[in-house]
Amino acid sequence: MKKNLSLLALIFCSVLTAQSTWTADKAHSKIGFTVTHLLISEVDGNFDEFEISATAGDTFMDPSFDVSINTSSVDTDNERRDGHLKSGDFFDVEAHPTMTFKTTSIEKTGDNTFKMMGDLTMHGVTKPVTLEGKVNGVITDQRSQKLKAGLKLTGTIDRTEFGVGEESAAIGSEIDLTINLEMAQQ
Repeated sequence: MKKNLSLLALIFCSVLTAQSTWTADKAHSKIGFTVTHLLISEVDGNFDEFEISATAGDTFMDPSFDVSINTSSVDTDNERRDGHLKSGDFFDVEAHPTMTFKTTSIEKTGDNTFKMMGDLTMHGVTKPVTLEGKVNGVITDQRSQKLKAGLKLTGTIDRTEFGVGEESAAIGSEIDLTINLEMAQQ
Protein backbone atom coordinates (compact mmCIF):
# COMPACT_ATOMS: atom_id res chain seq x y z
CA MET A 1 0.00 0.00 0.00
CA LYS A 2 2.81 2.40 0.94
CA LYS A 3 4.58 1.60 -2.34
CA ASN A 4 1.41 2.30 -4.34
CA LEU A 5 0.91 5.67 -2.61
CA SER A 6 4.51 6.66 -3.37
CA LEU A 7 4.08 5.69 -7.02
CA LEU A 8 0.79 7.59 -7.21
CA ALA A 9 2.41 10.68 -5.64
CA LEU A 10 5.28 10.51 -8.14
CA ILE A 11 2.87 10.27 -11.09
CA PHE A 12 0.75 13.14 -9.71
CA CYS A 13 3.80 15.40 -9.23
CA SER A 14 5.10 14.68 -12.73
CA VAL A 15 1.70 15.56 -14.22
CA LEU A 16 1.62 18.84 -12.27
CA THR A 17 5.08 19.85 -13.43
CA ALA A 18 4.69 18.69 -17.04
CA GLN A 19 5.93 21.23 -19.51
CA SER A 20 4.35 21.85 -22.88
CA THR A 21 4.98 24.09 -25.88
CA TRP A 22 3.06 27.34 -26.24
CA THR A 23 3.03 29.78 -29.17
CA ALA A 24 2.04 33.43 -29.38
CA ASP A 25 -1.35 34.26 -30.84
CA LYS A 26 -0.10 37.13 -33.01
CA ALA A 27 -3.57 38.65 -33.41
CA HIS A 28 -3.66 39.19 -29.64
CA SER A 29 0.01 39.89 -28.88
CA LYS A 30 2.19 42.97 -29.20
CA ILE A 31 5.87 43.74 -28.71
CA GLY A 32 5.92 47.44 -27.87
CA PHE A 33 8.50 50.00 -26.84
CA THR A 34 8.65 53.61 -25.69
CA VAL A 35 11.54 56.07 -26.02
CA THR A 36 11.87 59.66 -24.80
CA HIS A 37 12.07 62.34 -27.50
CA LEU A 38 13.65 65.76 -26.89
CA LEU A 39 13.46 65.10 -23.13
CA ILE A 40 9.82 66.23 -23.15
CA SER A 41 7.70 63.55 -24.81
CA GLU A 42 7.55 59.86 -25.53
CA VAL A 43 7.30 58.00 -28.82
CA ASP A 44 5.73 54.55 -28.91
CA GLY A 45 6.43 51.83 -31.41
CA ASN A 46 6.16 48.12 -31.92
CA PHE A 47 7.37 45.26 -34.08
CA ASP A 48 4.73 43.75 -36.35
CA GLU A 49 6.54 40.52 -37.30
CA PHE A 50 7.76 38.08 -34.66
CA GLU A 51 7.81 34.44 -33.65
CA ILE A 52 7.43 33.56 -29.97
CA SER A 53 7.37 30.11 -28.48
CA ALA A 54 7.63 29.07 -24.86
CA THR A 55 7.90 25.97 -22.78
CA ALA A 56 5.78 26.20 -19.64
CA GLY A 57 3.49 24.31 -17.32
CA ASP A 58 -0.28 24.69 -17.23
CA THR A 59 -0.14 27.74 -14.92
CA PHE A 60 2.46 29.48 -17.15
CA MET A 61 4.44 30.57 -14.07
CA ASP A 62 7.65 28.93 -15.25
CA PRO A 63 8.03 29.98 -18.90
CA SER A 64 11.15 29.64 -20.98
CA PHE A 65 10.88 31.82 -24.09
CA ASP A 66 12.47 31.66 -27.52
CA VAL A 67 11.79 34.89 -29.43
CA SER A 68 12.73 36.08 -32.91
CA ILE A 69 11.76 39.58 -34.08
CA ASN A 70 12.01 40.91 -37.62
CA THR A 71 13.74 44.28 -37.15
CA SER A 72 12.44 45.63 -40.47
CA SER A 73 8.90 45.37 -39.05
CA VAL A 74 9.50 48.30 -36.68
CA ASP A 75 6.44 50.57 -36.71
CA THR A 76 6.13 53.95 -35.00
CA ASP A 77 3.22 55.23 -37.14
CA ASN A 78 5.64 57.48 -39.05
CA GLU A 79 7.16 56.15 -42.30
CA ARG A 80 10.05 58.63 -42.32
CA ARG A 81 11.04 57.78 -38.73
CA ASP A 82 10.61 54.04 -39.40
CA GLY A 83 12.92 54.35 -42.42
CA HIS A 84 15.54 56.06 -40.27
CA LEU A 85 15.23 53.38 -37.58
CA LYS A 86 15.79 50.68 -40.23
CA SER A 87 18.95 52.42 -41.51
CA GLY A 88 22.55 51.89 -40.44
CA ASP A 89 22.08 54.69 -37.90
CA PHE A 90 19.93 52.40 -35.73
CA PHE A 91 18.81 48.80 -36.40
CA ASP A 92 20.73 48.37 -39.68
CA VAL A 93 18.14 45.84 -40.82
CA GLU A 94 20.15 44.71 -43.84
CA ALA A 95 23.05 43.56 -41.66
CA HIS A 96 20.90 42.59 -38.64
CA PRO A 97 17.48 41.41 -39.88
CA THR A 98 16.47 39.79 -36.59
CA MET A 99 16.80 40.28 -32.87
CA THR A 100 16.37 37.35 -30.51
CA PHE A 101 15.67 36.66 -26.86
CA LYS A 102 16.23 33.39 -25.00
CA THR A 103 15.31 32.84 -21.36
CA THR A 104 18.16 31.83 -19.05
CA SER A 105 16.31 31.70 -15.70
CA ILE A 106 13.02 32.46 -13.96
CA GLU A 107 12.40 33.59 -10.39
CA LYS A 108 8.87 33.51 -8.99
CA THR A 109 8.15 36.81 -7.20
CA GLY A 110 4.47 36.43 -6.27
CA ASP A 111 1.32 34.41 -6.87
CA ASN A 112 1.12 35.47 -10.52
CA THR A 113 4.40 37.36 -11.03
CA PHE A 114 7.94 36.41 -11.93
CA LYS A 115 11.28 37.88 -12.90
CA MET A 116 12.75 36.51 -16.10
CA MET A 117 16.40 36.77 -17.04
CA GLY A 118 17.54 36.13 -20.59
CA ASP A 119 19.94 36.96 -23.37
CA LEU A 120 18.84 39.63 -25.86
CA THR A 121 20.72 39.80 -29.14
CA MET A 122 20.20 43.02 -31.05
CA HIS A 123 22.37 44.66 -33.69
CA GLY A 124 24.82 41.76 -33.35
CA VAL A 125 25.36 42.35 -29.61
CA THR A 126 24.18 39.92 -26.92
CA LYS A 127 23.54 41.20 -23.40
CA PRO A 128 21.65 39.86 -20.40
CA VAL A 129 18.33 41.57 -19.68
CA THR A 130 15.72 41.20 -16.96
CA LEU A 131 11.98 41.41 -17.56
CA GLU A 132 9.19 41.52 -15.00
CA GLY A 133 6.35 39.17 -15.84
CA LYS A 134 2.74 38.95 -14.77
CA VAL A 135 0.39 36.12 -15.72
CA ASN A 136 -3.02 37.74 -16.20
CA GLY A 137 -4.75 34.38 -16.33
CA VAL A 138 -4.98 30.97 -17.91
CA ILE A 139 -8.22 29.71 -19.46
CA THR A 140 -9.45 26.86 -21.60
CA ASP A 141 -10.21 28.23 -25.07
CA GLN A 142 -13.79 27.35 -26.02
CA ARG A 143 -12.94 26.64 -29.68
CA SER A 144 -9.74 24.63 -29.38
CA GLN A 145 -10.34 23.25 -25.88
CA LYS A 146 -6.66 24.00 -25.21
CA LEU A 147 -5.19 26.32 -22.62
CA LYS A 148 -4.48 29.97 -23.36
CA ALA A 149 -2.40 32.21 -21.13
CA GLY A 150 -2.38 35.99 -21.07
CA LEU A 151 0.66 37.77 -19.73
CA LYS A 152 2.51 41.04 -19.68
CA LEU A 153 6.28 41.48 -19.67
CA THR A 154 7.98 44.79 -18.94
CA GLY A 155 11.55 45.99 -18.69
CA THR A 156 14.04 48.64 -19.68
CA ILE A 157 17.13 48.34 -21.87
CA ASP A 158 19.80 50.81 -22.93
CA ARG A 159 19.82 50.87 -26.72
CA THR A 160 23.36 52.30 -26.86
CA GLU A 161 24.73 49.20 -25.09
CA PHE A 162 23.59 47.25 -28.15
CA GLY A 163 25.03 49.76 -30.63
CA VAL A 164 21.57 50.91 -31.75
CA GLY A 165 22.12 54.60 -32.38
CA GLU A 166 24.45 56.86 -30.47
CA GLU A 167 23.92 58.84 -27.30
CA SER A 168 21.84 61.87 -28.10
CA ALA A 169 20.00 64.63 -26.28
CA ALA A 170 17.21 64.28 -28.83
CA ILE A 171 16.56 60.56 -28.30
CA GLY A 172 16.66 58.82 -24.94
CA SER A 173 19.01 55.87 -24.45
CA GLU A 174 16.60 53.97 -22.23
CA ILE A 175 13.91 52.00 -24.03
CA ASP A 176 10.90 50.83 -22.02
CA LEU A 177 9.55 47.50 -23.24
CA THR A 178 5.93 46.42 -22.85
CA ILE A 179 5.10 43.02 -24.26
CA ASN A 180 1.51 41.79 -24.09
CA LEU A 181 1.12 38.15 -25.02
CA GLU A 182 -1.64 35.67 -25.51
CA MET A 183 0.00 32.24 -25.62
CA ALA A 184 -1.76 29.11 -26.90
CA GLN A 185 -0.80 25.70 -25.60
CA GLN A 186 0.04 23.30 -28.43
